[in-house]
Amino acid sequence: MTGNRPVKTALIAGNWKMNLTAEEGIALVQDLAGRLGSPSGNEVLLLPPFPILAAIGAAIGDAAIELGGQNLHWEASGPYTGEVSGPMLRAAGCRYVLVGHSERRSHFGETDRTVNRKVRAALECGLRVILAVGENEEERAAGRTRSTVRSHLLKGLEGVAAGEAARIEIAYEPIWAIGTGTTATVEQAGEVHGWLRDDLRRLFPPPADDPIRILYGGSVTPENVDTLMARPEIDGVLVGGASLQAESFARIARFQRETTIALPGKSC
Repeated sequence: MTGNRPVKTALIAGNWKMNLTAEEGIALVQDLAGRLGSPSGNEVLLLPPFPILAAIGAAIGDAAIELGGQNLHWEASGPYTGEVSGPMLRAAGCRYVLVGHSERRSHFGETDRTVNRKVRAALECGLRVILAVGENEEERAAGRTRSTVRSHLLKGLEGVAAGEAARIEIAYEPIWAIGTGTTATVEQAGEVHGWLRDDLRRLFPPPADDPIRILYGGSVTPENVDTLMARPEIDGVLVGGASLQAESFARIARFQRETTIALPGKSC
């Protein structure tokens, strides 16, 4: 594929992980909304911890910020202590949910099968899904990056109909770059995003794949976001630590796409 694609509205998502109390989160939202001011032309999304979703949703109010959950269970209700369902997220004001994050896979034993069940449950209850995919350091060193992200993608989206593709986003997160301060080079990120786009086109033939945005995640900062977002294959970013500071996240949300770095044509 080539880099000659129309520029989509970028999705800038902040994953707070297990950080911030309700009071701290509200203060951050108020600061962030003031810094963002008028709509930037990009879609801004916050993914707070479950206990403070309602409080953060209320703090967002009419600001141009979306709300999402960091995870969900595949059942709508039942004897699943400590879990949260899609309908609960919807009732709390969420429009999005993140599924399959590497920390869920590594710390809590999530598999491609459970991730797929969560993707389908989220779609069934009307949520938009951000499906996270990515390789670890060992897989990259062994040359298995493409096979790993392809497996995460295809197994995670198994059974998803073409008509549901418009409510899917993909987040490529090289696991070796998450929280390490090491970012994939723009060439590495662009290459993997290109592979993912090719696989999405096979899975959901155009135009069904067109609305799907592919985000980059992995130590995204105000200092590197402009360079990352200059790649035509990158449709947004999933931000971790830098989303916990209003100043840094606002700068990321208002990235400057001054130039476009085009990839040469690639065969897949």
